[in-house]
Amino acid sequence: MGQVRHTTGGEVPRLRLDELLLELESRIEAVRGTRDRVHDLLEAVLSVGRELDLPQVLRRIVEAAVALVDAEYGALGVIGEDERLAQFLHVGVSTEQSAEIGALPSGDGILGELIRNPSPLRIANLTDHPASSGFPPGHPPMRSFLGVPIRVGDTVFGNLYLTEKRNAAAFDTEDETVLATLAMAAGVAIEKARLYDEAQRRERWLAASAEVTSSLLSGAPHARVLELVLERARTLADATLGLLVVPGGGAAQGAPAGAAGEGRARRTGSAEPPPAAELRTACASGAGSEAFAQVRFDDDGLVAAALRADTAVTSADPAHDPRPGGGTDSWSGTGPAVAVPMGAGDGVRGVLLLARAVGRAPFTAAETGPLRGFAGQAALAMELADRRRDAEQLALFADRDRIARDLHDLAIQRLFATGMTLQSAQRFVEHPGAAERLERAVDDLDDTIKIIRSTIFGLRTRPGERGATLRGRVTDATEAAVATLGFRPALVTEGPVDTAVQPPVADAVTAVLVEALSNVARHAGASAAEVRLTVAGDRLTLVVADDGVGMPRRGRRSGLRNLEDRAHAFDGTLTVGPGEEGGTVVTWVVPLTDGPLGEEGTGGIR
Repeated sequence: MGQVRHTTGGEVPRLRLDELLLELESRIEAVRGTRDRVHDLLEAVLSVGRELDLPQVLRRIVEAAVALVDAEYGALGVIGEDERLAQFLHVGVSTEQSAEIGALPSGDGILGELIRNPSPLRIANLTDHPASSGFPPGHPPMRSFLGVPIRVGDTVFGNLYLTEKRNAAAFDTEDETVLATLAMAAGVAIEKARLYDEAQRRERWLAASAEVTSSLLSGAPHARVLELVLERARTLADATLGLLVVPGGGAAQGAPAGAAGEGRARRTGSAEPPPAAELRTACASGAGSEAFAQVRFDDDGLVAAALRADTAVTSADPAHDPRPGGGTDSWSGTGPAVAVPMGAGDGVRGVLLLARAVGRAPFTAAETGPLRGFAGQAALAMELADRRRDAEQLALFADRDRIARDLHDLAIQRLFATGMTLQSAQRFVEHPGAAERLERAVDDLDDTIKIIRSTIFGLRTRPGERGATLRGRVTDATEAAVATLGFRPALVTEGPVDTAVQPPVADAVTAVLVEALSNVARHAGASAAEVRLTVAGDRLTLVVADDGVGMPRRGRRSGLRNLEDRAHAFDGTLTVGPGEEGGTVVTWVVPLTDGPLGEEGTGGIR
């Protein structure tokens, strides 16, 4: 009998055991790979969640996505309010390649497919998809594609785009799951960064509002406050150009918009904005601001639209927008713009307009909201400052009225009584020298009373009313001569100066006074001068006396000839001669043929 061998039964179990060991090893490797991938995913989630700066968060998300799914190229597209890509951050494409490709995508083709249908999209070959629109020149070749949406709450914030799987022909379901998980974590990180950014932005706007309010209430010049408002708004809104447009022609030269009720567009209900002629640039700053220095904005422009809508109005391209005022030449080279009205209550003080450079992102609702609040806060602060200035002026006027009343009721009456006493005492004085001194004292009291009466009138005259009266015009002309004379001339007015003098004569009096004081400044070498304007009966007399060197025997008399001609035009006279104690006295007299004489006299004791 031959020998029986039993090797087959032992080899079969050994082979099966080797297969099981290999399968176990492959599964262990798969588990290890899965563990490593989960670890990488957690690391990516933590890395993204650490950042608070939104642009940095978006960059981290793209970089983490490329690493997790082993892609050659990655991008994150942020969806704008117009359902197009407002931002596009890419990884893997060099700067040279990006420059060669040109403008970044806006949401066409495959990228737009994901915007229209926000759900994961995996494609083995991009060119085979019906939505594919091809690649621009210079674009690197791409075949495999994986895209997932990023949701912030219930809103699709943007999409992650990955292309060119490195170690495989296409992305698989595991890649899709990993990327979807990262997108969920990215949504949380973006929401946190947006909240942080919003809080920081709100804090900066509040600080700017406080600075503007502080400047206004501290009494800073109105024009400087407008420049501060514009500069802070332009900086905080990341704009390259800023304009502050106000109603009213005077504001274009820097006059305060809304001062004393001027330059303010009052509206109730659906009132129309001011006409085109009233919308002008008050101040401008930033690149290209010189083109808007004296621009008048059209009634159908962006500025007028903001006034009419009483809310923020945006334009993606002001140079080709049918609304903008100022002309296309001014707007050329300007990118997205926003205009917000500066309103407080039922008043609109102007429009704050900001613009960015061409190619920059348009202004979003998150940016225009704080800007609108800042503009309204600035307008409210201006309103409060105006009210405070009005109250201060009223208090000042009341104080001046009190002083004038006290001077009239107390000082003048006591001086008058003293003068009358001295006049009555003259009868009992026998010495000629003493009588002469009493007479001189009475004359001095009489002049003092006249000066005080003129001062009382000046106190009771409001600054805005002064130029409308002859007495005010004479006061202004005397004040204006101080700079050239080097001293302040004494001024005395007597009689119904403001009611008895007709406008043509008043104009001539002002011109004569200016000429006479100019002659004193140029030729007299005087250290003091006196101006006396008297209306008595039917005659007006203007006397300008100085203590200078007197009239030269020979010299040009063109200035005096002008004064003489003005006197002859009203059948009057001009006399020029030396004063009692030296100097020169110019006396200009014209008759008053008609006119009311009802004004209270401003004479003295006599």
